Amino acid sequence: MTQGLFQERLRALSPAVLKALRRGIEKESLRVRPDGSLALTPHPSELGSALKHPHITTDFSESQLELITGVHPGVGPCLAELERIHQFVYSRIGDEVLWCASMPCGLPAENDIPIGRYGSSNIGRAKSVYRMGLAHRYGRRMQAISGVHYNFSLPESAWPLPGYKDPTEAYFALIRNFRRTGWLLLYLFGASPAVCSSFVQGRPHKLLKLSEGTLYLPHATSLRMGRLGYLSEAQDSLAVSYNSLDSYAACLQDALTKPYPKYESIGIMNGTDYRQLSTSMLQIENEFYSTIRPKRRIRPGERQLHALRDRGVEYVEVRAMDLDPYSAIGIAPDTCRFLDVYLLHCLLSESPPDTKQEIQETGRNKQAVAARGREPGLNLERGGRKVPLRDWGCEVLRECEPIAQALDAAQNGAPAKNAHRNALAAAVLALEDTKAPPSARMLEEMRVRYADSYTAFVLEHSLEHKRALLAKPLSAEADARFVRAAEASLAKQRETESADKLPFEAWRQQYLKPEALGLQTAGSKTA
Repeated sequence: MTQGLFQERLRALSPAVLKALRRGIEKESLRVRPDGSLALTPHPSELGSALKHPHITTDFSESQLELITGVHPGVGPCLAELERIHQFVYSRIGDEVLWCASMPCGLPAENDIPIGRYGSSNIGRAKSVYRMGLAHRYGRRMQAISGVHYNFSLPESAWPLPGYKDPTEAYFALIRNFRRTGWLLLYLFGASPAVCSSFVQGRPHKLLKLSEGTLYLPHATSLRMGRLGYLSEAQDSLAVSYNSLDSYAACLQDALTKPYPKYESIGIMNGTDYRQLSTSMLQIENEFYSTIRPKRRIRPGERQLHALRDRGVEYVEVRAMDLDPYSAIGIAPDTCRFLDVYLLHCLLSESPPDTKQEIQETGRNKQAVAARGREPGLNLERGGRKVPLRDWGCEVLRECEPIAQALDAAQNGAPAKNAHRNALAAAVLALEDTKAPPSARMLEEMRVRYADSYTAFVLEHSLEHKRALLAKPLSAEADARFVRAAEASLAKQRETESADKLPFEAWRQQYLKPEALGLQTAGSKTA
């Protein structure tokens, strides 16, 4: 693609379209006791049903909240909603605290980490059985990691874009470019250079001892995204191609339907207790660990892969972001603005088809930056060549400049009129100064103020965030809305439970049958 097509695509995005970019946030956090130990209490009933609440649920663990915003055309309103959800949660969890970092607090014994519970309905039981499968496959400690997911899409009025036949093709092009340069996000925003030693108890690792109870790597950016984080040796063999919806779906189809010997040995049941949903490499689509996913809102009972095959890609879900321990809500406004600029860069730039060699390169680059991103002179792989991380990163950020300018111009003199350019400038500074990224700032603050203790650093910041959020309580009207939503979600869970007719085993087999994935037929749609 020539620079001319990049500019043509950028010009095709009118100020009205750029002001209407759509984003939503999903933010995970462990609930902890005031001493920093994992809270072992059930999901508070005052927060509603984890199965049915649209904004407050749980992730892997009963102790791991997931807070979800709606879709917003502005960064400010999106973060304001996320803050309100935090305020309501804090008003209902007593002396418990939300752990503000991605890597967990001090964890109890493996089997004492509670798995999420969602009631007695078939779908509720399936969610718990799926999590039990994750525990058997990867261990509960790994699943206690938390992060921020950033969902991004263009408004309907943006389409068509020059050079793309439809949104699905465009979003897959975005995804390919994201995978090529997504390591940049780990460098700029990775905030997990250290862990509590309880996280790796009984596991081999290459971490160094920083202090009693704290392990680290000196140049790490995001241990969450490295070999200690979302690790799956089974999935390492998956060379998923993002060249089209068909190629992506075909790769996942096999992983979702073919028995995997290691997981066959776990078995589906132990007596009357379920151990996992299936014996395939992936129980369901969500088990596939990726830094970014193509997504489509699903209908009740529908599988994600079926929704994609039937109606195409609706948005992308960025999964590479660590929690920002310096933000009370886990992500800062400038981070969101940079993500908008960067994701548009991925969309507008040339995006050749991926190859098996490139897929392997991107995996190695991700691991290198996660473990050694701030190492002086670090080289990455690019088309079979070694290139300095700093040079490649500077090239990407330079190409982002016209996008940041266009986004700022579209704001039409809004208060933060240079907000996107300022966010980009901060990224440039962080690339030039390895002491500037949050991973470096964390280690330095741990050294100066917390005797190199990871848990002491995170607990103090978590308590500060709790105090700050409680100091500006919700309005009575907003609180009442959350109360009504919680009550409504509990009622919906009861309705779901009473409406079930099938025995769970029959329901499980029906839900997992290959036909539910939307197998391609001669007349089926791909976009």
